[in-house]
Amino acid sequence: MTTVKLPDGPTSPAFLQAIEVMAGRTRAWRRLHERYGSAFTVYLPRFGRVVVLSEPAEVKALFTASAEVADNVDVNLGEFLGPGSLFALEGAEHRKQRKLLTPPFHGRRLAVYETLIEEETVRELATWPQGREFATMDSMMRITLNVILRAVFGAEGKEFDELRELLPKLVLVGSALAALPVPRKFLGRYGPWARFAAYRRDYDEIVGRLVDRAATDERLAERDDVLAMMLQARYDDGTPMTRGEIADELLTLLTAGHETTATTLSWTIERLRRHPEVLRRLVDEVDEGGSALREATLLEVQRVRPVIDMTARKIRAESMQLGRWTLPKGQNVVVSIRLMHDNEDLFPNARTFDPNRFVGVRPGTFSWIPFGGGARRCIGAAFATMELNVVLRTLLRDFTLEPTEAPDERTHFRGVALVPAEKGRAVVYRRAPRPVTAEAEQVTHEQSIA
Repeated sequence: MTTVKLPDGPTSPAFLQAIEVMAGRTRAWRRLHERYGSAFTVYLPRFGRVVVLSEPAEVKALFTASAEVADNVDVNLGEFLGPGSLFALEGAEHRKQRKLLTPPFHGRRLAVYETLIEEETVRELATWPQGREFATMDSMMRITLNVILRAVFGAEGKEFDELRELLPKLVLVGSALAALPVPRKFLGRYGPWARFAAYRRDYDEIVGRLVDRAATDERLAERDDVLAMMLQARYDDGTPMTRGEIADELLTLLTAGHETTATTLSWTIERLRRHPEVLRRLVDEVDEGGSALREATLLEVQRVRPVIDMTARKIRAESMQLGRWTLPKGQNVVVSIRLMHDNEDLFPNARTFDPNRFVGVRPGTFSWIPFGGGARRCIGAAFATMELNVVLRTLLRDFTLEPTEAPDERTHFRGVALVPAEKGRAVVYRRAPRPVTAEAEQVTHEQSIA
């Protein structure tokens, strides 16, 4: 009989452990790490008793384990995103769906969306006030939402406006219910579950109209949006995706790529305003048509301010030997992204914001993990990376971002994402148009087709 061996952890009542983590996630992770080391056992809401890991070899072993040994955690995501969502599917069904959805988010196809992203960025930045401080996060949310509605949903006209109004409310209620589970019977038909169900019905009706319109579109094969590709995609046995699967996956892509990308952009502004030398070099680089420092800066922002601070697995085998630990079937395991990114062995001077560490250096697959890892790594990571790059490039090209000596913005937990408490406040001035050299034009062209 296998002997279970779990890391040490706090012995206080479960509800006190949960309150401590919820009150200050980064502070709690770091305190527990200082006391118990790179692995500990703690109680988390919705997850129960979990083993938290941050030792690189153990994290790699967990990420590379087969789905039969360790797979998705049961947190009832099917209730929010639907049973056809990648977050809800497991094992072979997850692999089958992921294979079908991977092509739109990789390779040269990403270049198709670059102009669209720049258009939405220019349109939103045109509304920014000059010379007075304002919060940028709402603007970033509008950019990323509009991009997803056009690039993923293929929405326009009435459906575009309806989804733009509906989806933020649906995601907000769903995030709150996921973070702080409320009994379904709470307030009956007037409670948060009833509100979420009503939003979901409206969403399904709008997506149904989009599917109907796309299915009869004679130019469907020429469209670049992900919905069109879903309608044309076929599983290995030749069957198409069902309407329910399409609706669930579209909502999954929105949820995974809307708030998270917008939050990273807000954190980027927050970090750059407090590092004027990096900001100056980035402006010089964008004027010269370069991108290496900008790409490194975005990697570093996601390292020091990860929007999602953990990713989880559930042990499916009878037991799993994971480095020093023997974990039983059913044990939930959390990888702390925050603690991995704090690791001094992986990132010297880890608490320091230093984009230079990534200039010309590819981050480690099992050390830099803002998108998670293994078979559950975010399917839209390449799309999000491209979107971050285009938005930041456009901002630096068109506006001067004023530095500040204000204290760092605190981290605020908003149901799913860790956001800047003051929403990434900025002061900007529009830059005068600058002539673009032939060399810079050529570099930009090469980047757009790379």
